[in-house]
Amino acid sequence: MKDFVLYCKSYSRDFLRLKRLLESVNQFNIDCLDFYISTPKSEKDLLENVLGKQGYIWVADEEIVAANPKADFAKYQAMPGGLSQQIIKSEFWRLGFAENYLCLDSDCVFIRNFYKADFLMSDGVPYTVLHQNKELFQIATNRGQEKVERDLRMEAERVKAVFDRKGPNFYCAPAPFIWSAKVWKSLDEQYLQAKGISLWELISPDLPETLIYGEALLKYRAIPLIAIEPLFRTYHYDWQYFLMKRLGETEEKLAQNYLGIIYQSAWESELNLGQSQKSVPSRLLKRVKRFGRYLQSYL
Repeated sequence: MKDFVLYCKSYSRDFLRLKRLLESVNQFNIDCLDFYISTPKSEKDLLENVLGKQGYIWVADEEIVAANPKADFAKYQAMPGGLSQQIIKSEFWRLGFAENYLCLDSDCVFIRNFYKADFLMSDGVPYTVLHQNKELFQIATNRGQEKVERDLRMEAERVKAVFDRKGPNFYCAPAPFIWSAKVWKSLDEQYLQAKGISLWELISPDLPETLIYGEALLKYRAIPLIAIEPLFRTYHYDWQYFLMKRLGETEEKLAQNYLGIIYQSAWESELNLGQSQKSVPSRLLKRVKRFGRYLQSYL
């Protein structure tokens, strides 16, 4: 078992983004950390056609699901992909490949050299991304986007209530996430088993995996809590991207404080594999709307 690996759960629509991520891993992975990628079995051939076969270790999503003896395979098959992928990412630890892993999304891109020491202390204890999201909340409020803070606070309150915790809201997002197998195991042994359920019954659209991980760590203290800020600059919304660009933010400047960037897939439709050939009017309309948001960033 390794002490630390990289992992990304992906699927066919995101394979062009995943290819970009893999290229950045190959360029900046100085310590040659193993990079695992999981997809449905049915998409392995397409994955290899797009990415090739080098630079990563492939695992079937179905293998991760089966690693949990309490998992309901029929429920996995019937579950919406956006929800099942949260659980699959959270269950990767069960395969026993690593004590800790960096859980990446396909739309992540590394922008500078990274090392194991960026994620683990010298004694092997992983850092934990844990913060209060104040920067995003303030920017959203300044731009009249109060719904951003309201929705995220409500989400955090729901997950806190599951673990009967009072106090400030903490967030382990955005991606990538530094996750410890010990934390996930403590959740399984001290919460899920006591209730006779599995993670497949706990994670839901109202209870996301990122908040569950953080609250499980705060509740059961499976590892020492060494908090750090987010590893990547995430542009949650295109208005945020345009605003930061107007303020002089560049990739070169970001590399001073961040390991990478996340461009939200919702507004990078040209990288949707098999869905990028939209009609000319559709593409023009999308560009007009984006340009409108770009202009709003100057107001």
